[in-house]
Amino acid sequence: MLTITGLCWLCRQPLHLAFHGICCFCLRHLPMPPPCCFRCGLPSSQPELPCGRCLQQPRPWQRILFIGDYQPPLSTLIKMLKFKGFSQLAPVLARLIFLRWRTIKYADSAAIKPQRLISVPLHHQRCWQRGFNQSDLLARPLARWLGCDYHPDSLKRLSAAPPQRQLTASARRKNLRGIFRLTEDFCGQHVVLLDDVVTTGSTVAEIGAMLREQKVSSLQVWCICRTL
Repeated sequence: MLTITGLCWLCRQPLHLAFHGICCFCLRHLPMPPPCCFRCGLPSSQPELPCGRCLQQPRPWQRILFIGDYQPPLSTLIKMLKFKGFSQLAPVLARLIFLRWRTIKYADSAAIKPQRLISVPLHHQRCWQRGFNQSDLLARPLARWLGCDYHPDSLKRLSAAPPQRQLTASARRKNLRGIFRLTEDFCGQHVVLLDDVVTTGSTVAEIGAMLREQKVSSLQVWCICRTL
């Protein structure tokens, strides 16, 4: 999908390849997160090892991949996508995730290539109000580039709930209990769970626990931003 203007979304300079959306200069100068635990994604002095938080309370996934903290310019682009209807930003942001995955893949020969991609769903009423599910728009090009399976309806949200950003961490966990349902069997597969932003991790933890019960071979969480 081409961006409409053919200009970089950040510096507004002409792009050599319009569908990239972000120029090479801006790409190189995106804020880098501090060293973070590979499992929970929170700052850690030894990022190659599980942090104390993960040792005490293991996450239901094995690795988290993200581009940066939830701050400008990434947070600005996400808000434009979600709340201002700039759906053409989805493949641009998906490309950032794909580039990060390629970097990890080349640096770590043990990195697992996913077989299935699952996007975090919106309730159908909120999806109708917004006009799209941003995670679904991110997942479609990613699945194509990765060559993995993706079915938008493999995970359903059964009921609406207050937006997570308005709640405390404990309220987020209560808000999510029992509202998701898997419609397919993922047993024995390498799965990536995709969301736009991971804040406390309550949403992906709730879904991850369901996938663990299905005995997936591995589970990774991919997102644009991890709130640090």
